Amino acid sequence: MRPILEVRPLEPVKVVFRISLFLLLCVAPRLSSAAQPDDSGLPKYDLHTETKTKGVVEEVKLLPLGTRKDFTELIIQSGDDKVHIYVCPKTFQEEMGISFSKGDQIAVTGSKVKQEGSDVILARELVKGQDTVLFRDDKGSPVWDWRTGK
Repeated sequence: MRPILEVRPLEPVKVVFRISLFLLLCVAPRLSSAAQPDDSGLPKYDLHTETKTKGVVEEVKLLPLGTRKDFTELIIQSGDDKVHIYVCPKTFQEEMGISFSKGDQIAVTGSKVKQEGSDVILARELVKGQDTVLFRDDKGSPVWDWRTGK
């Protein structure tokens, strides 16, 4: 009499393969989320607070923002007000071939948001002389990669 179902032990290679596949499926989601920058402290672009301003650059600073340590901030004099503008990572600025200096006349379109209790503008578009540079798309998402800054 033959058994209805014959059970054979798995070959060692198949066992190793199945265990490896199982571990990969368990670990892969964690790896992909770990690759994302921790941007919980970053200001979010808000299309509802989009504004335009223009003025003269008073100061150019590099500041730590999220996981970046080289984010360009411009402080401009606009009428009687000093306006803080968060532009982009320094590496993106260099890749685009743009620079900022005290005395530059600029016009900025961006989202006015709160960062650590102060008003700042997250630049989406900046005009300097005849040059117009886009830092964010029409939904306010950065056009650079947060991991590389480019």
